[in-house]
Amino acid sequence: MKKLDIAAAALVVIGGLNWGLVAVAKFDLVAWIAGLSFGQTNAASRVVYGLVGLAAIYQIVQQAAIRRRWSRDQRLAHA
Repeated sequence: MKKLDIAAAALVVIGGLNWGLVAVAKFDLVAWIAGLSFGQTNAASRVVYGLVGLAAIYQIVQQAAIRRRWSRDQRLAHA
């Protein structure tokens, strides 16, 4: 499960950085990687956006469990 936690966190960070670039520089990193212009989408970019959204939902729903898995406090780990 920790690998899934890391993957979800990485996708959420990628999404956050992409939105930051959109706001600050009007640059869509995901579209650029997919060979598209700002605001355009294709199947590959929609998959990335979908995965970022699913990762965010996962982190919201699993927040307490993720905290327990990564806690060094054994009282929380077994709660």
